[in-house]
Order: sequence, then structure tokens, then C-alpha cells
Amino acid sequence: MMRALCAGHVNWDVTLRVDRLPAPDGEVTIEQQHQAGGGSAANVAVNLAALNHDASLFGSVGDDESGMLAGRELARAGVETHLVEADGDTAVKYLVVDGDGEVMVLSNRGANEAYDAADLAVDVADFDLLHLTNQPPAVAARLASRGRDADVPVSFSPGRTLADRDFAETLALADTVFVNQREATVLVNEDGLDVLREGATLVVTRGSDGAEVRVDGRTYSHPGFDVEPLDTTGAGDAFASGFLAARADGADHDRAIVVANACGAIASCEVGARAELTWERIDAFIADHDAA
Repeated sequence: MMRALCAGHVNWDVTLRVDRLPAPDGEVTIEQQHQAGGGSAANVAVNLAALNHDASLFGSVGDDESGMLAGRELARAGVETHLVEADGDTAVKYLVVDGDGEVMVLSNRGANEAYDAADLAVDVADFDLLHLTNQPPAVAARLASRGRDADVPVSFSPGRTLADRDFAETLALADTVFVNQREATVLVNEDGLDVLREGATLVVTRGSDGAEVRVDGRTYSHPGFDVEPLDTTGAGDAFASGFLAARADGADHDRAIVVANACGAIASCEVGARAELTWERIDAFIADHDAA
């Protein structure tokens, strides 16, 4: 069993499903409203706990009801939390999901970055993996350095802010980097792949076209699964969780990418950022789609 420490955003998500996004000055009807915890680091921690690994979470929330609800939900999921409670509001994301499952995100600043590496009171050396997500680049770099110094593998999912934040130092320290196709383009154009640590694993998700893994001069790919997405929120986090969990359980890259794609597909077929992931469900999903 892997002991994983995830660090990054802890949010409260309000998901609004609509048939289509309105035109300027237009109006559409909300078909479904859903509230639950979110934030990439929190999502991965919950998913890893569901896949039978010990998951801890480092981040911050506000001193409001949303922070209390987010913490309570994490505790119910079996995640050990190391959360800084800051004055003010917890970050709330309003996610508008259209009929194709595509997501538009509206957010307040909130307290999801009200922490520093020095606020982490636990010893990184006590963990088998340090997983970093979007956060201030200096904080991410300090946490990654602590992982490197403790000889703990570091994985990193910079997310959509890769285009706006300089994560070069963290990228150079990470053993595994997760990006989608748009983020991969930013990485190549801005820093180039030379910024990655020698021997690092680069995992690129391609939406409905699956994903590929590049490591040690080899490429492993899988075309993905044919599903009709309901809400793609959290699909990338589910993908990363499945990949990390499978690798921790001894899977090779070919198996890990299949598991990861299955997790992402399952997540995209549910409303909200966190799918109900279990190994039984993942194996059944893969078997059903292989037989189709």
C-alpha cells in the first residue's frame, strides 16, 4: 500500500449543468445543480484513498461553512488532512457544464493558496509519493525539493495555469509530469522538454483520443474509451489517480495507461469532480469496453 501526500488546492465546487452555454445577453435553464468538494489535490487524494492507498492532503481552506464541508467530506473519504485554516472564504468554483460535457469555470480567489511549504508539519520522508498540483510556483518548488531531498518520488500536475505560472523549477524536480494536450504545447513552446528531469515520465492526456506516456525514449499509448461525457470536471485528476495507483500496485506502463484512461472515462460520465472509483468498477469498465 502506497502512502501518498497530495499538495495543492482544496475547493468547494458548485456544478451547474445546462444544455448549452447562453449567447451574449441570453439565458438558459439550469438542468441540474450539484455541490461537493473539489480542487485537484483534494480530488487525487480522495481517489487514491478509494483505490486502497493511504492518502494525505496538504492545502488550505477558509474559516467558513464551505471549508467545514470540504474538510468533513475529505474525512469521510478516509483522507488524512493537514489543512491551514485561513481567515476568509474557502475557494468556490462555479462550473458550468454544457450538453457535451465541456466545462466553463468561474472562481473566486478564496483561501486555497493561503499556505507555504513551511506550514507542512509532517515529514515528507514518511511517504512513498509526493503529488503536487497547481499552487504558487515557489511553494511547489520548495515542496518538490523536500521530496527530492528525502528521496521520495515527486509527481506534478500543473494544470491549466501552466501558461501563466513559471513552474520550471518544479518541472525539473518531478519524476512524473501530467499534462493535457494544450498544456503539453505550452510546455514545449515555453520551456521545452529539456526542462524535465532526466529519466522523468511525461504523461499526456488527449481527451477522447486517449493518452500517451513518454519515458526513457519510449512511448506507450492507448486510444481511450468511447463514452459520451456528461461532465469532464475532474477527469484529469481521476486519470492521474488511476495511473499513480496502478504503478504503485506494480503495473507496467501499458497497464497503467489503460487503468488511467478508464478512470478518466468513468469520471467524465458523472456529475462533479469526484467519481466513485473502485478497482472492481475499473476492471468491469475495462472488460466491458474491451468486449464491445
